[in-house]
Amino acid sequence: MKLKEIDRTAMQAWSPAQQHPIYLATGTSAQQLDATFSTSASLEIFELDLSDPSLDMKSCATFSSSHRYHKLIWGPHSMTSGERVSGVLIAGGENGNIILYDPAKIIAGDAEVIIAQKDKHTGPVRALDVNMFQTNLVASGANESEIYIWDLNNFGTPMTPGVKTQPFEDISCIAWNRQVQHILASASPSGRATVWDLRKNEPIIKVSDHNNRMHCSGLAWHPDVATQMVLASEDDRLPVIQMWDLRFASSPLRVLESHTRGILAIAWSMADSELLLSCGKDAKILCSNPNTGEVLYELPTNTQWCFDIQWCPRNHAVLSAASFDGRISVYSIMGGSMDGLRQKQVDQLSSSFGNLDPFGTGQPLPPLQLPQQTAPQSVILPLKKPPKWIRRPVGASFSFGGKLVTFENAKSQQQPGVEQQQPQQRHHVYVSQVVTEKEFLARSNQLQEAVQSEGFVSYCQKKIDMAQADFEKNVWAFLKVNFEEDSRVKYLELLGYRKDDLRKKRVKDHKQETEVLGSAKKRFNISVSGDVDGLITQALLMGNFESAVDLCLHDNRMADAIILAIAGGQELLSRTQEKYFAKMQSKITRLITAVVTKNWKEIVQSCDLQNWREALAAVLTYARPDEFAALCDLLGNRLESEGDSLLQTQACLCYICAGNVEKLVACWTKAQDGNSPLSLQDLIEKVVILRKAVQLTQSVDPNAVGALLAEKMSQYANLLAAQGSLAAALTFLPANTNQPNIMLLRERLCRAQGELPVGQEAIKAPYERQPMPKGRAGPVAGQIQGPQAPAQQYYQQGDNPPPPGFIMPGAINPNMPPQQATTSNYSMYSQAGVRPTYPQRPQNGWNDPPALNRAAKKKKVPDNFLPPVPITSPIMNPLADPQSQMQQPPAPAPAPPTGAPSFQPPYLPAGQPVLQGGYPPASQPLGPCIMPPAVSKPSTEGAPGAPIGNAIQHVQALPTEKITKKPIPEEHLILKTTFEALIQRCLLSASDPQTKRKLDDANKRLEFLYDKLRDQTLSPTIVSGLHNIVKSIETRNYQEGLNIHTHIVSTSNFSETSAFMPVLKVVLTQANKLGV
Repeated sequence: MKLKEIDRTAMQAWSPAQQHPIYLATGTSAQQLDATFSTSASLEIFELDLSDPSLDMKSCATFSSSHRYHKLIWGPHSMTSGERVSGVLIAGGENGNIILYDPAKIIAGDAEVIIAQKDKHTGPVRALDVNMFQTNLVASGANESEIYIWDLNNFGTPMTPGVKTQPFEDISCIAWNRQVQHILASASPSGRATVWDLRKNEPIIKVSDHNNRMHCSGLAWHPDVATQMVLASEDDRLPVIQMWDLRFASSPLRVLESHTRGILAIAWSMADSELLLSCGKDAKILCSNPNTGEVLYELPTNTQWCFDIQWCPRNHAVLSAASFDGRISVYSIMGGSMDGLRQKQVDQLSSSFGNLDPFGTGQPLPPLQLPQQTAPQSVILPLKKPPKWIRRPVGASFSFGGKLVTFENAKSQQQPGVEQQQPQQRHHVYVSQVVTEKEFLARSNQLQEAVQSEGFVSYCQKKIDMAQADFEKNVWAFLKVNFEEDSRVKYLELLGYRKDDLRKKRVKDHKQETEVLGSAKKRFNISVSGDVDGLITQALLMGNFESAVDLCLHDNRMADAIILAIAGGQELLSRTQEKYFAKMQSKITRLITAVVTKNWKEIVQSCDLQNWREALAAVLTYARPDEFAALCDLLGNRLESEGDSLLQTQACLCYICAGNVEKLVACWTKAQDGNSPLSLQDLIEKVVILRKAVQLTQSVDPNAVGALLAEKMSQYANLLAAQGSLAAALTFLPANTNQPNIMLLRERLCRAQGELPVGQEAIKAPYERQPMPKGRAGPVAGQIQGPQAPAQQYYQQGDNPPPPGFIMPGAINPNMPPQQATTSNYSMYSQAGVRPTYPQRPQNGWNDPPALNRAAKKKKVPDNFLPPVPITSPIMNPLADPQSQMQQPPAPAPAPPTGAPSFQPPYLPAGQPVLQGGYPPASQPLGPCIMPPAVSKPSTEGAPGAPIGNAIQHVQALPTEKITKKPIPEEHLILKTTFEALIQRCLLSASDPQTKRKLDDANKRLEFLYDKLRDQTLSPTIVSGLHNIVKSIETRNYQEGLNIHTHIVSTSNFSETSAFMPVLKVVLTQANKLGV
């Protein structure tokens, strides 16, 4: 687009690239007259100010000259730094003269501005060029093949490049080579170009077109390739630009035919060799790529021809064009808007008429009102490709996953003696992994290894050994206790209370008491006198324990009162204890009160926080399992709300005992300042270990994550991703949360690993149900109409036997051959619409490894293969013994969804309920995957009223020997059918794999309930509550079912319900959430 314009009929020259601000020198053009037919001449200097929106250029100086010019250049000779104008203006005159001007003196207004002048040439000097390597050398060309080399330091005696070419002709163009300083080229209107070697003082090659219609109007060397040049033709019969390579001088290398009439001038950009300007008699100014011939940009011009065109050396996007209509226009090839030009035309029109009164009415004309512009602004687009000067030579950018992407545009190295046609630019893009937190990554890897190998005890011990601070050692010691037997006893030992120490202190006193008791047996007298002793005796003789106790209390004989109250029954003992505690006020009365009344909440709420260790020890000793966690939380809350920072940090130990992960995160975050990756790693290590301990001991939902923990885990996953550990980051990311930032991070992690995020699997085509051929256990070949469901299978058929609890192909139907059983098993798996229940490892938490999205591999089984004897835990017996199964009434199978297979496998016994995909329901949890080893026999030693042994019991693993199970009583069979049907409805509605895993696990763990129903070991209260839950399920009132569940748990024995009530709550919660 047009930036500036000057109304001059003149030649032009830009100031050198070193000059700032940018100037444009103009000299009156020879052999051209303007509309006034003026014969005067001038040399002017204009400043280019692009901050001014107007089209006018500021004139800095004018010098009246006696010469008109054919050529004008501004050389960088004697340039000085700074804003002072410097360099040399070199002009070619009409009469063979070359004049040197000082632009600094012209701007200063001096009268003597000419440095030197010579009229050595014959005829007008139409060609001038400055050597870019030796700026004091200037080449000039005129008539009769005259070429001179001028030294600005010794201007008096020019040199010649060699003998004049024959026949004599005018020199229209001259140019120094851009790569080799001693090479010069000249061209004449006849179409011949000559290349001179100044070291040899002779022409080395002549280039001419064979058709003799090439009239050279322009010559330019390639900015980068030393052997290439372009010649422009002025002849309308051959309006072309020829690109020549001196290595193949017999014909042009390439011909550009973008113009329709003769070309008057060309200019090759020094900043980008792919930009060649040309202007011609077709009134076009084109910017082309000479390497391809493509026109990259056409400047919007008027209908006038341009006879001179030049790039600005300093601002590479700016060019100037001198036209025959007496105007020099400055353009930009980067596009813009034409609104400024239109406004200037309007202003000129308005100023021509002014506000005079042409009709003599005495009224001035109103200001010119322009109609509102309805057309959109005329925007001129820039080049089709970005020019080189705005392309970055190097660049770097960080991307997701700690990747650093860098690039560089490096030119290929030229081998000595081998020339290249084009400088091949090699674009190198490097993708590297940046790891800034090496210690953080190392500790994270150690944590992941500990989780995968389940070596929690050794991991905690290692942390204890490495800890520097005592508090850090205590935290890891408390965490370690969670994975050991008799955890409460171990907690007490960590708090400083050992039973052995107390026993040693009591040994000596016990011996003395025994001696006194042995010598105290003497005869006694029963007195019924009127004193207190007599009254008490009378009350005892009549069996009135209450009066006897009152008399003892009145006489302050507390021990006698308590002894008599014990004999009088529990009610009397309770009243006596209350009166005793009301009267006695010693240091330990409150503690004794709590021990007797089992009111530990009052102790935790009221004790001095300096005795928090003693309060926690009492809770560990006496609290029931159902109130233990709440009491520890209460004590932790009191410590955390205290102003003492030391006590605030000790609250973490209480939360560890309670297994409250969310509170531990909040307390640790508050106590530990700093947001460094290592401090976050400290927190995550403790959280992960505590969560694993809670999963093993309290049977809670392993995927439950609070808001604060989810935030910390997402921060941790972000850090891991930034260090390049994408798979690890995905395992630590919380699964069941709807926070947008976590969902976005999960999607980015999945995509970065080439996986589809959950819920974006490809839509599966519905399957067709086809009849099963006789004698075959698998579906018909070609029956599946869509892709197989993605398999997330960890244990596959192979040489190693599967762990206990997994079904082996061939064991489903003993009469089938092994090969056929294998085919049946996997064929049905591929036909299932949902994930099958048995060939999976259960996933217990958010940091389990991501599921593998690959189909199960089929391995060829040899003909003589005998499958190992399956472990017939509860799921296997009904299949192996159909008779026992027939004793049970058939359970209704859930209706399959539309489009899913609903056939019954022919080899299943009658009445066996079938899950989606043709599998019998799982009837036991996968022991080796989630169950810890059975704990040893608990200690029977403890305080009176305290729970015996380890109150935080691990879930017992089922024995692996064969068990013959009784049938469930008919009145309780509805419990099994209702719960299984509810789980199946949830599985059909759930789309999240995490939810499906939880439901699968719940279905297996409910076998504990069914076993207790078979053995009839549940109390009537619990059984009645379970039947009430079934009624609420039948009415779809799951919230009422959850309330009944809470009532059962709070009023029953924990050990009786801990195996199945937590998973039943998971099922009810999911059913309520899914609305099935």
